[in-house]
Amino acid sequence: MQYYFKSIYSVCVIINMILIPFSFGEMYTSLLNVKQASIVERQLIDHLETYIEHESERLEDIKRFYAKVSELHSEVYNGPSAAMANPLVAFTLIKRLQSEWINLIYSDEAQENTQAFRSGYEEVEEEGSLPKLEDLQGAANGLMRLQDVYALQVGGLVRGHFQRITNGNPIDIYSPTISVPLSGDDCFLVGKVAYELEDYYHSVQWLEESVRLFRGAEGGWSPENEGTLEDALDHLAFSHFKTGNISYALSLSQELLNHDPMNRRVLKNVEKYERLLVDNPPLLSADTGLKRPNTTYLRTRNTYERLCRTQDALLSSQPMRYENPRLFCDYFNNDSPGLLLQPIRREVLSMQPYVVLYHSFITGSEAERIKDLAQTGLRRSVVASGEEQATAEYRISKSAWLKDTAHPIIGRLDQRITLLTSLNVQPPYAEYLQVVNYGIGGHYEPHFDHATSASSPLFRLNTGNRVATFMIYVRVLSCYPVIDTFPMSLVFQNAALFWWNLHRNGQGDGDTLHAGCPVLVGDKWVANKWIHEYGQEFQRRCSPNPEE
Repeated sequence: MQYYFKSIYSVCVIINMILIPFSFGEMYTSLLNVKQASIVERQLIDHLETYIEHESERLEDIKRFYAKVSELHSEVYNGPSAAMANPLVAFTLIKRLQSEWINLIYSDEAQENTQAFRSGYEEVEEEGSLPKLEDLQGAANGLMRLQDVYALQVGGLVRGHFQRITNGNPIDIYSPTISVPLSGDDCFLVGKVAYELEDYYHSVQWLEESVRLFRGAEGGWSPENEGTLEDALDHLAFSHFKTGNISYALSLSQELLNHDPMNRRVLKNVEKYERLLVDNPPLLSADTGLKRPNTTYLRTRNTYERLCRTQDALLSSQPMRYENPRLFCDYFNNDSPGLLLQPIRREVLSMQPYVVLYHSFITGSEAERIKDLAQTGLRRSVVASGEEQATAEYRISKSAWLKDTAHPIIGRLDQRITLLTSLNVQPPYAEYLQVVNYGIGGHYEPHFDHATSASSPLFRLNTGNRVATFMIYVRVLSCYPVIDTFPMSLVFQNAALFWWNLHRNGQGDGDTLHAGCPVLVGDKWVANKWIHEYGQEFQRRCSPNPEE
Protein backbone atom coordinates (compact mmCIF):
# COMPACT_ATOMS: atom_id res chain seq x y z
CA MET A 1 0.00 0.00 0.00
CA GLN A 2 1.13 3.48 -0.73
CA TYR A 3 0.32 6.98 0.33
CA TYR A 4 1.74 10.06 -1.32
CA PHE A 5 4.59 11.74 0.50
CA LYS A 6 6.81 14.19 -1.39
CA SER A 7 9.74 15.85 0.33
CA ILE A 8 13.41 16.78 0.46
CA TYR A 9 15.52 15.48 3.37
CA SER A 10 12.61 13.18 4.30
CA VAL A 11 10.40 16.02 5.37
CA CYS A 12 6.65 16.07 5.33
CA VAL A 13 4.99 19.25 4.13
CA ILE A 14 1.57 20.48 5.15
CA ILE A 15 0.07 22.39 2.30
CA ASN A 16 -2.97 24.52 2.76
CA MET A 17 -3.86 25.57 -0.77
CA ILE A 18 -6.75 27.63 0.32
CA LEU A 19 -8.79 29.81 -1.84
CA ILE A 20 -9.17 32.15 0.44
CA PRO A 21 -7.70 41.49 12.57
CA PHE A 22 -9.11 45.01 15.21
CA SER A 23 -5.72 46.28 14.44
CA PHE A 24 -5.49 48.06 11.09
CA GLY A 25 -1.70 48.06 11.25
CA GLU A 26 -0.11 45.91 8.56
CA MET A 27 -3.45 45.57 6.81
CA TYR A 28 -2.11 43.30 4.07
CA THR A 29 -1.35 40.52 6.57
CA SER A 30 -5.02 39.70 7.24
CA LEU A 31 -7.91 39.32 4.83
CA LEU A 32 -10.26 40.54 7.57
CA ASN A 33 -8.49 43.92 7.54
CA VAL A 34 -8.72 44.02 3.75
CA LYS A 35 -12.48 43.48 3.99
CA GLN A 36 -12.73 46.24 6.59
CA ALA A 37 -10.80 48.53 4.23
CA SER A 38 -13.68 48.28 1.74
CA ILE A 39 -15.94 49.86 4.39
CA VAL A 40 -13.42 52.68 4.77
CA GLU A 41 -13.45 53.31 1.02
CA ARG A 42 -17.24 53.49 1.17
CA GLN A 43 -16.83 56.46 3.52
CA LEU A 44 -14.47 58.12 1.06
CA ILE A 45 -16.94 57.51 -1.77
CA ASP A 46 -19.59 59.33 0.26
CA HIS A 47 -17.24 62.29 0.77
CA LEU A 48 -16.43 62.29 -2.96
CA GLU A 49 -20.12 62.24 -3.84
CA THR A 50 -20.73 65.30 -1.67
CA TYR A 51 -17.75 67.06 -3.26
CA ILE A 52 -19.04 66.30 -6.77
CA GLU A 53 -22.51 67.61 -5.85
CA HIS A 54 -21.10 70.88 -4.53
CA GLU A 55 -18.75 71.29 -7.47
CA SER A 56 -21.60 70.52 -9.89
CA GLU A 57 -23.69 73.25 -8.26
CA ARG A 58 -20.74 75.66 -8.54
CA LEU A 59 -20.20 74.79 -12.21
CA GLU A 60 -23.94 75.23 -12.90
CA ASP A 61 -23.68 78.74 -11.46
CA ILE A 62 -20.70 79.46 -13.69
CA LYS A 63 -22.57 78.10 -16.73
CA ARG A 64 -25.55 80.33 -15.87
CA PHE A 65 -23.29 83.39 -15.69
CA TYR A 66 -21.65 82.42 -18.97
CA ALA A 67 -25.04 82.03 -20.65
CA LYS A 68 -26.18 85.41 -19.33
CA VAL A 69 -23.20 87.42 -20.55
CA SER A 70 -23.05 85.54 -23.86
CA GLU A 71 -26.69 86.35 -24.51
CA LEU A 72 -26.09 90.04 -23.71
CA HIS A 73 -23.22 90.20 -26.18
CA SER A 74 -25.15 88.47 -28.95
CA GLU A 75 -28.46 90.31 -28.51
CA VAL A 76 -27.71 93.65 -26.84
CA TYR A 77 -24.15 94.78 -27.41
CA ASN A 78 -24.12 93.60 -31.02
CA GLY A 79 -27.50 95.27 -31.62
CA PRO A 80 -28.41 98.92 -32.38
CA SER A 81 -26.02 101.43 -30.88
CA ALA A 82 -28.92 102.97 -29.04
CA ALA A 83 -28.86 99.99 -26.68
CA MET A 84 -25.52 101.10 -25.29
CA ALA A 85 -27.04 104.50 -24.56
CA ASN A 86 -29.40 102.84 -22.10
CA PRO A 87 -28.02 103.79 -18.66
CA LEU A 88 -29.21 100.47 -17.20
CA VAL A 89 -27.22 98.54 -19.82
CA ALA A 90 -24.18 100.68 -19.13
CA PHE A 91 -24.54 100.24 -15.38
CA THR A 92 -24.84 96.46 -15.50
CA LEU A 93 -21.80 96.21 -17.83
CA ILE A 94 -19.64 98.30 -15.51
CA LYS A 95 -20.91 96.41 -12.48
CA ARG A 96 -20.06 93.04 -14.03
CA LEU A 97 -16.56 94.09 -15.02
CA GLN A 98 -15.81 95.72 -11.69
CA SER A 99 -17.55 93.23 -9.40
CA GLU A 100 -19.13 90.09 -10.83
CA TRP A 101 -16.13 88.88 -12.84
CA ILE A 102 -13.85 89.45 -9.84
CA ASN A 103 -16.24 87.56 -7.56
CA LEU A 104 -16.36 84.70 -10.03
CA ILE A 105 -12.62 84.47 -10.61
CA TYR A 106 -11.58 84.89 -6.99
CA SER A 107 -14.44 82.87 -5.51
CA ASP A 108 -13.51 80.80 -2.46
CA GLU A 109 -16.25 78.30 -3.19
CA ALA A 110 -14.00 75.94 -5.15
CA GLN A 111 -11.38 76.07 -2.42
CA GLU A 112 -14.01 75.51 0.27
CA ASN A 113 -15.35 72.48 -1.57
CA THR A 114 -11.85 71.06 -1.97
CA GLN A 115 -11.02 71.75 1.66
CA ALA A 116 -14.20 70.01 2.83
CA PHE A 117 -13.30 66.99 0.71
CA ARG A 118 -9.77 66.94 2.12
CA SER A 119 -11.07 67.28 5.66
CA GLY A 120 -13.26 64.22 5.18
CA TYR A 121 -10.25 62.26 3.99
CA GLU A 122 -8.11 63.49 6.88
CA GLU A 123 -10.76 62.41 9.40
CA VAL A 124 -10.60 58.88 8.03
CA GLU A 125 -6.81 59.06 8.01
CA GLU A 126 -6.70 60.14 11.67
CA GLU A 127 -8.76 57.10 12.62
CA GLY A 128 -5.86 54.95 11.42
CA SER A 129 -8.13 53.15 8.99
CA LEU A 130 -6.17 53.80 5.80
CA PRO A 131 -3.47 51.48 4.48
CA LYS A 132 0.08 52.68 4.73
CA LEU A 133 2.89 52.44 2.20
CA GLU A 134 3.95 49.23 3.93
CA ASP A 135 0.53 47.74 3.14
CA LEU A 136 0.82 48.62 -0.55
CA GLN A 137 4.28 47.08 -0.67
CA GLY A 138 3.08 44.02 1.26
CA ALA A 139 0.12 43.55 -1.10
CA ALA A 140 2.43 43.85 -4.11
CA ASN A 141 4.78 41.28 -2.62
CA GLY A 142 1.76 39.05 -2.01
CA LEU A 143 0.90 39.16 -5.72
CA MET A 144 4.47 38.30 -6.65
CA ARG A 145 4.46 35.44 -4.13
CA LEU A 146 1.32 33.99 -5.73
CA GLN A 147 2.94 34.46 -9.13
CA ASP A 148 5.96 32.42 -8.06
CA VAL A 149 4.43 29.67 -5.94
CA TYR A 150 1.57 28.90 -8.33
CA ALA A 151 3.55 29.67 -11.53
CA LEU A 152 0.96 32.28 -12.56
CA GLN A 153 1.40 34.29 -15.74
CA VAL A 154 1.71 38.03 -15.13
CA GLY A 155 -0.16 38.75 -18.37
CA GLY A 156 -3.07 36.66 -17.10
CA LEU A 157 -3.14 38.38 -13.72
CA VAL A 158 -3.21 41.76 -15.47
CA ARG A 159 -6.34 40.65 -17.33
CA GLY A 160 -7.90 39.38 -14.10
CA HIS A 161 -7.22 35.68 -14.76
CA PHE A 162 -5.30 33.14 -12.68
CA GLN A 163 -3.46 31.15 -15.33
CA ARG A 164 -0.36 29.03 -15.65
CA ILE A 165 1.24 27.60 -18.76
CA THR A 166 0.73 23.84 -19.15
CA ASN A 167 2.08 22.09 -22.24
CA GLY A 168 2.50 25.47 -23.89
CA ASN A 169 -1.10 26.56 -23.30
CA PRO A 170 -2.52 28.94 -20.68
CA ILE A 171 -4.76 27.03 -18.26
CA ASP A 172 -7.09 28.71 -15.77
CA ILE A 173 -6.41 27.37 -12.28
CA TYR A 174 -9.12 29.62 -10.89
CA SER A 175 -11.91 31.47 -12.70
CA PRO A 176 -13.19 34.41 -10.65
CA THR A 177 -16.86 35.30 -10.78
CA ILE A 178 -15.92 38.93 -11.31
CA SER A 179 -12.74 39.64 -13.25
CA VAL A 180 -10.83 42.77 -12.18
CA PRO A 181 -8.16 43.80 -14.71
CA LEU A 182 -5.15 45.85 -13.61
CA SER A 183 -4.22 49.24 -15.01
CA GLY A 184 -0.86 50.45 -16.22
CA ASP A 185 -0.45 52.30 -12.94
CA ASP A 186 -1.32 49.15 -10.93
CA CYS A 187 1.39 47.23 -12.75
CA PHE A 188 3.83 50.11 -12.37
CA LEU A 189 3.46 50.10 -8.60
CA VAL A 190 4.00 46.33 -8.34
CA GLY A 191 7.03 46.60 -10.61
CA LYS A 192 8.33 49.57 -8.63
CA VAL A 193 8.15 47.61 -5.37
CA ALA A 194 10.25 44.86 -6.95
CA TYR A 195 12.59 47.45 -8.50
CA GLU A 196 13.26 49.10 -5.14
CA LEU A 197 14.09 45.69 -3.68
CA GLU A 198 16.53 45.18 -6.60
CA ASP A 199 14.34 42.25 -7.64
CA TYR A 200 14.67 42.75 -11.36
CA TYR A 201 13.26 39.31 -12.18
CA HIS A 202 9.84 40.53 -11.10
CA SER A 203 10.24 44.22 -11.96
CA VAL A 204 10.85 43.39 -15.65
CA GLN A 205 7.68 41.31 -15.93
CA TRP A 206 5.38 43.80 -14.22
CA LEU A 207 6.90 46.91 -15.81
CA GLU A 208 6.60 45.30 -19.27
CA GLU A 209 2.85 45.07 -18.69
CA SER A 210 2.78 48.62 -17.34
CA VAL A 211 4.51 50.00 -20.45
CA ARG A 212 2.18 48.02 -22.72
CA LEU A 213 -0.92 49.39 -20.99
CA PHE A 214 0.38 52.97 -20.85
CA ARG A 215 1.21 52.80 -24.54
CA GLY A 216 -2.31 51.55 -25.24
CA ALA A 217 -3.71 54.55 -23.37
CA GLU A 218 -1.87 56.79 -25.89
CA GLY A 219 -0.52 59.10 -23.25
CA GLY A 220 -3.86 59.57 -21.54
CA TRP A 221 -3.44 60.76 -17.96
CA SER A 222 -5.68 60.03 -15.00
CA PRO A 223 -5.49 62.17 -11.84
CA GLU A 224 -5.44 59.08 -9.59
CA ASN A 225 -2.31 57.63 -11.22
CA GLU A 226 1.09 57.83 -9.59
CA GLY A 227 3.06 56.58 -12.57
CA THR A 228 3.29 57.59 -16.22
CA LEU A 229 4.57 55.96 -19.38
CA GLU A 230 7.84 57.86 -18.90
CA ASP A 231 8.22 56.50 -15.35
CA ALA A 232 7.54 52.94 -16.47
CA LEU A 233 10.00 53.20 -19.38
CA ASP A 234 12.66 54.60 -17.08
CA HIS A 235 12.34 51.81 -14.49
CA LEU A 236 11.99 49.09 -17.13
CA ALA A 237 15.09 50.22 -19.06
CA PHE A 238 17.26 50.04 -15.96
CA SER A 239 15.73 46.69 -14.93
CA HIS A 240 16.68 45.22 -18.31
CA PHE A 241 20.17 46.69 -17.95
CA LYS A 242 20.55 44.95 -14.57
CA THR A 243 19.43 41.63 -16.04
CA GLY A 244 21.99 41.94 -18.85
CA ASN A 245 19.64 42.86 -21.72
CA ILE A 246 21.57 45.96 -22.83
CA SER A 247 20.01 46.14 -26.30
CA TYR A 248 16.49 46.40 -24.96
CA ALA A 249 17.59 48.84 -22.23
CA LEU A 250 18.97 51.07 -25.00
CA SER A 251 15.80 50.81 -27.08
CA LEU A 252 13.59 51.73 -24.12
CA SER A 253 15.84 54.63 -23.15
CA GLN A 254 15.67 56.00 -26.72
CA GLU A 255 11.87 55.75 -26.57
CA LEU A 256 11.96 57.65 -23.28
CA LEU A 257 14.00 60.42 -24.90
CA ASN A 258 11.19 60.90 -27.44
CA HIS A 259 9.03 62.00 -24.51
CA ASP A 260 11.74 63.81 -22.56
CA PRO A 261 14.55 64.73 -24.99
CA MET A 262 16.44 66.92 -22.51
CA ASN A 263 16.69 64.33 -19.74
CA ARG A 264 20.44 64.43 -19.06
CA ARG A 265 20.49 61.26 -16.97
CA VAL A 266 18.82 59.23 -19.70
CA LEU A 267 21.11 60.76 -22.32
CA LYS A 268 24.10 59.55 -20.29
CA ASN A 269 22.52 56.10 -19.98
CA VAL A 270 22.08 55.91 -23.76
CA GLU A 271 25.76 56.76 -24.25
CA LYS A 272 26.70 54.13 -21.67
CA TYR A 273 24.55 51.42 -23.25
CA GLU A 274 25.87 52.20 -26.75
CA ARG A 275 29.45 52.00 -25.49
CA LEU A 276 28.78 48.68 -23.75
CA LEU A 277 27.25 47.21 -26.91
CA VAL A 278 30.27 48.29 -28.95
CA ASP A 279 32.72 46.86 -26.44
CA ASN A 280 30.73 43.65 -25.87
CA PRO A 281 28.41 42.90 -28.81
CA PRO A 282 25.56 40.58 -27.76
CA LEU A 283 25.85 37.00 -28.99
CA LEU A 284 23.00 35.74 -31.13
CA SER A 285 22.96 32.51 -29.17
CA ALA A 286 23.01 34.24 -25.79
CA ASP A 287 20.14 33.35 -23.49
CA THR A 288 18.45 36.63 -22.53
CA GLY A 289 15.55 34.95 -20.71
CA LEU A 290 14.80 36.00 -17.16
CA LYS A 291 16.10 33.70 -14.45
CA ARG A 292 14.53 33.64 -11.04
CA PRO A 293 17.18 34.27 -8.38
CA ASN A 294 18.01 31.47 -5.98
CA THR A 295 16.82 31.70 -2.40
CA THR A 296 19.37 31.82 0.37
CA TYR A 297 17.08 30.86 3.24
CA LEU A 298 14.66 28.20 1.96
CA ARG A 299 16.48 25.07 0.84
CA THR A 300 13.21 23.24 0.19
CA ARG A 301 11.68 26.00 -1.99
CA ASN A 302 11.32 23.90 -5.13
CA THR A 303 9.64 21.02 -3.30
CA TYR A 304 7.43 23.40 -1.33
CA GLU A 305 6.22 25.21 -4.45
CA ARG A 306 5.80 22.01 -6.44
CA LEU A 307 3.53 20.62 -3.73
CA CYS A 308 1.54 23.86 -3.66
CA ARG A 309 0.87 23.48 -7.38
CA THR A 310 -0.11 19.82 -7.42
CA GLN A 311 -3.78 20.23 -6.65
CA ASP A 312 -5.04 18.06 -9.50
CA ALA A 313 -2.46 15.36 -8.89
CA LEU A 314 -3.35 15.24 -5.22
CA LEU A 315 -7.04 14.89 -5.93
CA SER A 316 -6.48 12.07 -8.38
CA SER A 317 -4.09 10.29 -5.99
CA GLN A 318 -6.32 10.54 -2.94
CA PRO A 319 -7.64 6.94 -3.01
CA MET A 320 -4.12 5.49 -3.19
CA ARG A 321 -3.50 6.16 0.48
CA TYR A 322 -6.07 3.66 1.60
CA GLU A 323 -4.14 0.81 0.05
CA ASN A 324 -1.98 0.95 3.18
CA PRO A 325 -3.74 -1.25 5.75
CA ARG A 326 -2.15 0.71 8.59
CA LEU A 327 -4.10 3.81 7.53
CA PHE A 328 -7.81 3.78 8.19
CA CYS A 329 -10.96 5.70 9.07
CA ASP A 330 -13.18 4.93 12.05
CA TYR A 331 -15.48 6.36 14.68
CA PHE A 332 -13.20 7.12 17.61
CA ASN A 333 -14.07 7.54 21.29
CA ASN A 334 -10.60 7.06 22.90
CA ASP A 335 -12.34 4.93 25.55
CA SER A 336 -13.57 8.19 27.01
CA PRO A 337 -17.04 8.28 28.63
CA GLY A 338 -17.52 11.73 27.14
CA LEU A 339 -17.28 10.32 23.60
CA LEU A 340 -19.06 6.99 23.99
CA LEU A 341 -22.41 8.28 22.79
CA GLN A 342 -20.97 10.67 20.23
CA PRO A 343 -17.68 9.36 18.82
CA ILE A 344 -15.81 11.51 16.31
CA ARG A 345 -14.86 10.52 12.78
CA ARG A 346 -11.12 9.88 12.73
CA GLU A 347 -8.93 9.54 9.64
CA VAL A 348 -5.36 8.33 10.20
CA LEU A 349 -3.29 10.02 7.51
CA SER A 350 0.21 8.91 8.42
CA MET A 351 2.03 6.67 10.87
CA GLN A 352 5.42 8.38 10.53
CA PRO A 353 4.96 11.07 11.48
CA TYR A 354 1.72 10.19 13.25
CA VAL A 355 -0.96 12.49 11.80
CA VAL A 356 -4.71 12.24 12.38
CA LEU A 357 -7.58 14.22 10.86
CA TYR A 358 -10.69 14.59 13.04
CA HIS A 359 -13.73 15.43 10.92
CA SER A 360 -16.37 17.90 12.15
CA PHE A 361 -14.38 18.69 15.28
CA ILE A 362 -16.23 21.99 15.72
CA THR A 363 -19.63 23.20 14.54
CA GLY A 364 -20.23 26.09 12.18
CA SER A 365 -21.58 28.29 14.99
CA GLU A 366 -18.52 27.51 17.13
CA ALA A 367 -16.25 28.48 14.24
CA GLU A 368 -18.02 31.82 13.83
CA ARG A 369 -17.80 32.49 17.56
CA ILE A 370 -14.05 31.78 17.57
CA LYS A 371 -13.58 34.24 14.67
CA ASP A 372 -15.62 36.92 16.44
CA LEU A 373 -13.69 36.50 19.68
CA ALA A 374 -10.35 36.79 17.90
CA GLN A 375 -11.06 39.83 15.74
CA THR A 376 -10.27 42.58 18.25
CA GLY A 377 -7.03 40.92 19.30
CA LEU A 378 -5.53 40.14 15.91
CA ARG A 379 -1.93 41.32 15.57
CA ARG A 380 0.84 40.53 13.10
CA SER A 381 2.05 36.95 13.62
CA VAL A 382 5.60 36.53 14.87
CA VAL A 383 8.24 33.80 14.79
CA ALA A 384 11.11 32.91 17.09
CA SER A 385 14.20 34.98 16.36
CA GLY A 386 16.97 33.92 18.70
CA GLU A 387 15.74 34.58 22.23
CA GLU A 388 13.07 37.01 21.05
CA GLN A 389 10.08 37.02 18.70
CA ALA A 390 9.83 39.07 15.52
CA THR A 391 7.76 39.45 12.36
CA ALA A 392 9.08 37.77 9.23
CA GLU A 393 8.28 37.81 5.52
CA TYR A 394 8.04 34.02 5.53
CA ARG A 395 4.97 34.25 7.79
CA ILE A 396 2.25 36.62 6.56
CA SER A 397 -0.81 36.48 8.82
CA LYS A 398 -2.35 37.96 11.96
CA SER A 399 -3.06 36.03 15.11
CA ALA A 400 -4.82 36.41 18.45
CA TRP A 401 -4.55 34.38 21.66
CA LEU A 402 -7.75 33.32 23.40
CA LYS A 403 -7.86 32.26 27.05
CA ASP A 404 -10.51 29.85 28.28
CA THR A 405 -11.98 32.81 30.19
CA ALA A 406 -12.72 34.63 26.92
CA HIS A 407 -15.85 32.54 26.37
CA PRO A 408 -17.17 29.17 27.57
CA ILE A 409 -16.67 27.78 24.06
CA ILE A 410 -12.87 27.96 24.48
CA GLY A 411 -13.05 25.83 27.60
CA ARG A 412 -15.27 23.32 25.82
CA LEU A 413 -12.76 23.04 22.98
CA ASP A 414 -9.99 22.35 25.50
CA GLN A 415 -12.10 19.61 27.05
CA ARG A 416 -12.80 18.11 23.64
CA ILE A 417 -9.09 18.06 22.77
CA THR A 418 -8.34 16.31 26.06
CA LEU A 419 -11.04 13.70 25.41
CA LEU A 420 -9.50 12.89 22.03
CA THR A 421 -5.81 12.99 22.97
CA SER A 422 -5.80 12.29 26.74
CA LEU A 423 -3.35 15.20 27.03
CA ASN A 424 -3.37 17.97 29.63
CA VAL A 425 -4.13 21.15 27.66
CA GLN A 426 -4.52 23.53 30.59
CA PRO A 427 -1.93 26.32 30.95
CA PRO A 428 0.96 26.18 31.65
CA TYR A 429 1.08 22.69 30.13
CA ALA A 430 -0.34 24.03 26.87
CA GLU A 431 -0.48 27.45 25.27
CA TYR A 432 -3.62 29.49 24.89
CA LEU A 433 -5.62 28.92 21.70
CA GLN A 434 -3.98 30.84 18.84
CA VAL A 435 -6.40 31.98 16.10
CA VAL A 436 -4.82 32.96 12.77
CA ASN A 437 -6.20 34.81 9.74
CA TYR A 438 -4.13 34.96 6.56
CA GLY A 439 -3.71 38.02 4.33
CA ILE A 440 -2.97 38.76 0.66
CA GLY A 441 -0.91 35.81 -0.49
CA GLY A 442 -0.70 34.93 3.22
CA HIS A 443 1.53 31.98 3.92
CA TYR A 444 3.87 30.30 6.37
CA GLU A 445 6.90 28.78 4.70
CA PRO A 446 8.31 25.40 5.84
CA HIS A 447 8.90 25.39 9.59
CA PHE A 448 8.69 23.25 12.71
CA ASP A 449 6.22 23.92 15.50
CA HIS A 450 8.66 22.70 18.14
CA ALA A 451 11.67 24.74 19.19
CA THR A 452 14.91 23.79 17.44
CA SER A 453 17.15 26.01 19.58
CA ALA A 454 17.76 25.94 23.32
CA SER A 455 17.45 29.76 23.34
CA SER A 456 13.91 29.69 21.90
CA PRO A 457 11.37 31.89 23.76
CA LEU A 458 9.15 28.79 23.97
CA PHE A 459 11.20 27.56 26.90
CA ARG A 460 10.31 30.62 28.98
CA LEU A 461 7.12 28.79 29.96
CA ASN A 462 9.34 26.28 31.81
CA THR A 463 7.14 23.44 30.58
CA GLY A 464 9.45 21.94 27.99
CA ASN A 465 9.08 21.87 24.23
CA ARG A 466 5.90 21.61 22.11
CA VAL A 467 5.26 17.90 22.15
CA ALA A 468 2.12 18.02 19.97
CA THR A 469 0.03 20.30 17.75
CA PHE A 470 -3.76 20.35 17.45
CA MET A 471 -4.77 22.55 14.49
CA ILE A 472 -8.43 23.41 13.83
CA TYR A 473 -9.71 24.57 10.45
CA VAL A 474 -12.00 27.36 11.64
CA ARG A 475 -12.88 28.75 8.21
CA VAL A 476 -11.90 27.44 4.81
CA LEU A 477 -13.69 29.32 2.04
CA SER A 478 -12.43 28.11 -1.31
CA CYS A 479 -13.48 27.92 -4.90
CA TYR A 480 -11.92 24.51 -5.44
CA PRO A 481 -10.92 21.70 -3.06
CA VAL A 482 -8.41 22.51 -0.36
CA ILE A 483 -5.37 20.28 -0.06
CA ASP A 484 -3.11 19.50 2.88
CA THR A 485 -0.10 17.29 2.57
CA PHE A 486 0.82 16.08 5.99
CA PRO A 487 0.59 13.66 4.27
CA MET A 488 -1.56 14.88 1.41
CA SER A 489 -5.25 14.88 2.19
CA LEU A 490 -8.40 16.80 1.50
CA VAL A 491 -9.08 19.35 4.21
CA PHE A 492 -12.60 19.87 5.44
CA GLN A 493 -13.89 22.99 7.12
CA ASN A 494 -14.35 22.58 10.89
CA ALA A 495 -12.00 19.57 10.88
CA ALA A 496 -8.81 19.35 12.97
CA LEU A 497 -5.34 17.87 12.50
CA PHE A 498 -3.29 16.35 15.30
CA TRP A 499 0.36 15.29 15.20
CA TRP A 500 3.30 14.66 17.51
CA ASN A 501 6.19 17.13 17.14
CA LEU A 502 8.65 15.19 19.31
CA HIS A 503 9.84 11.62 19.47
CA ARG A 504 9.28 9.80 22.75
CA ASN A 505 12.88 10.56 23.70
CA GLY A 506 12.13 14.29 23.52
CA GLN A 507 14.03 14.92 20.30
CA GLY A 508 12.34 16.89 17.52
CA ASP A 509 10.80 14.87 14.70
CA GLY A 510 12.37 16.12 11.44
CA ASP A 511 9.47 14.66 9.47
CA THR A 512 7.08 17.27 10.90
CA LEU A 513 8.46 20.09 8.76
CA HIS A 514 5.31 21.71 7.38
CA ALA A 515 4.08 24.85 5.66
CA GLY A 516 1.00 26.87 4.79
CA CYS A 517 0.90 27.68 1.08
CA PRO A 518 -0.03 31.22 0.03
CA VAL A 519 -3.76 31.90 0.11
CA LEU A 520 -4.74 32.13 -3.54
CA VAL A 521 -8.36 33.28 -3.36
CA GLY A 522 -10.66 33.17 -0.37
CA ASP A 523 -10.53 33.27 3.41
CA LYS A 524 -8.48 31.07 5.71
CA TRP A 525 -8.76 30.90 9.50
CA VAL A 526 -7.05 28.27 11.65
CA ALA A 527 -6.71 27.80 15.40
CA ASN A 528 -3.66 26.17 16.98
CA LYS A 529 -3.38 24.48 20.36
CA TRP A 530 0.25 23.74 21.20
CA ILE A 531 0.75 21.20 23.95
CA HIS A 532 4.00 21.06 25.93
CA GLU A 533 6.01 18.17 27.35
CA TYR A 534 5.47 18.81 31.04
CA GLY A 535 2.15 17.58 32.35
CA GLN A 536 2.02 14.73 29.81
CA GLU A 537 4.40 12.35 31.61
CA PHE A 538 1.70 9.73 32.24
CA GLN A 539 -0.23 10.41 29.02
CA ARG A 540 2.73 9.86 26.70
CA ARG A 541 5.34 7.85 28.48
CA CYS A 542 8.97 7.59 27.51
CA SER A 543 9.99 4.45 25.66
CA PRO A 544 12.51 1.93 27.02
CA ASN A 545 14.27 2.46 23.70
CA PRO A 546 16.25 5.73 23.96
CA GLU A 547 16.30 6.00 20.16
CA GLU A 548 12.50 5.99 19.85
